[in-house]
Amino acid sequence: MKVLAFEDGYDIEALLISGSIDMTNIEFVQYWTSTDFLEKIKQFSPDVLLLDHFMPPTRGYDVLVALNDAVKRGEDKRPNKIIAMSSDQRANMRMLNIGADEGIIKFNLFNLAFWPRD
Repeated sequence: MKVLAFEDGYDIEALLISGSIDMTNIEFVQYWTSTDFLEKIKQFSPDVLLLDHFMPPTRGYDVLVALNDAVKRGEDKRPNKIIAMSSDQRANMRMLNIGADEGIIKFNLFNLAFWPRD
């Protein structure tokens, strides 16, 4: 499984490991800014995309809007799962309303059912 995270404040891989997620078969990449986000998404082609809402320079919400538009134009492939993972549940709800598959407080990310367990 390929996982791409845009998160500027917390080491998401460390959060997953601390939640007993087995990272053995996960190719994980985290970007600490959202600069050139469409290019990075297209190049990595993740199965799972993790988006923080409050992300410089482009908020996760705006990343998702642009990705949705790129997919509609046939310029990009939609990841199998897009997860809104803000520390503010209202921000997650906004991303759910425009197409995120799940929304969760980032510190509970390891609770999502699709992760492999140790």
